[in-house]
Amino acid sequence: MPRISLNAQILTGCLCGIAWGLWLTTQGQAPLVGQTLYGAKMVGNLFLDLLRMVLVPLVFSSIVVGVANLRAHQQMHRVWTTTLGFFALSMALAIVLGLAAAEIFRPGEGLQLAMFADATRDYQARQMPLPDYIAQFLRGLFQNPFKALAQGDILAVVIIALFLGIALVIGGERYKNIRLVIQELQELCLLIVGWIMRLAPLGIAALLLQLVATQNSALLGSLIHFISVVIGTTLFHGIVVLPLLLWLVTRMSPLRFWHGSRDALVTAFATSSSAATLPITLRCTEQHLHVKKDIANFVVPLGATVNMDGTALYEAAAALFVARLAGIELDLAHQLIIFFVAMLGAIGAPGIPSVGMLSMVLVLESVGLPTAAIAILLPIDRILDTVRTAVNVEGDMVGSLIVQKLTDKPTTVNA
Repeated sequence: MPRISLNAQILTGCLCGIAWGLWLTTQGQAPLVGQTLYGAKMVGNLFLDLLRMVLVPLVFSSIVVGVANLRAHQQMHRVWTTTLGFFALSMALAIVLGLAAAEIFRPGEGLQLAMFADATRDYQARQMPLPDYIAQFLRGLFQNPFKALAQGDILAVVIIALFLGIALVIGGERYKNIRLVIQELQELCLLIVGWIMRLAPLGIAALLLQLVATQNSALLGSLIHFISVVIGTTLFHGIVVLPLLLWLVTRMSPLRFWHGSRDALVTAFATSSSAATLPITLRCTEQHLHVKKDIANFVVPLGATVNMDGTALYEAAAALFVARLAGIELDLAHQLIIFFVAMLGAIGAPGIPSVGMLSMVLVLESVGLPTAAIAILLPIDRILDTVRTAVNVEGDMVGSLIVQKLTDKPTTVNA
């Protein structure tokens, strides 16, 4: 018999959780309702705790490996520095756009979920004046690495991983064994994630059951509002922002670009996978957009791992959406943390769906938001993933063209 895909299993779990939750709402105060909700809470919390268990080692190893892999391209110093500069700029613009759209259209406003009441109390207890918060935030960035890893201090772990990755780049072959060990740690973490994801259909069903059984239908309207805001903002980034950057640097018209990149964009939309689309993206970049092979072969594969405009935009907007559902209003300092974590969380993250969920948990935990919110976000993730993956791939091709233009300027004699 053909094996049912994980996506199909998760979708089935979502539908079962929603249906069971709706049935419980018709049972009034029957003893069965309380017992079922208690069991669902235990299963849902177990699933979230397993995700948190692997989050820190996976984020640490992924960022170290992602940065350390740049050492293989030291002979292309100008190419990779220009590439990383463009990736940082495009993701920064995407995150700012996501945060701005969430602030302007405010999805989730006025709907405080009882399921997140504990998180709201914890958050309020941690609040402090802005100057004190900034001072504490800066002190928390640089910690004893063993303490940060043991306590799950996400921002400190990211900083440590960045420093270690940069040290491995500078050290070169001398530290090859350390780089290989950390790469194997990443692979082990991904293996464990694969095991945890076998429980995802059951865990998501349990979380959704609690959500539906304890909330009203107003949540559906908020979700539709949120989906509309994210899709509209992601399309704006892909149709306006990226083509504008391309035109400013290369003077290539958007119509010419879309004609040459059409096959890759359609495939990315259909598969929701930058990795699966990679061969077609390379072909379009080299043959249709006429990017040099050595530049395309560096920028596009690196972009498929590091350059995640659509994903970063979604995570930033989702964090503000979840905050409003929890009755929390994030200030500028917390939004800066979201900006920082959403960008760095993409570095070295392998292109598999389960890591996408972990990345969302990472962003939520960085500002103390309830990770149980993935029960709301995961069922709609497949809808949003199609559009954001197409924009991710578009950003890689735009980056290839811009990098070629900027790095070719001093050597146009041989053109």
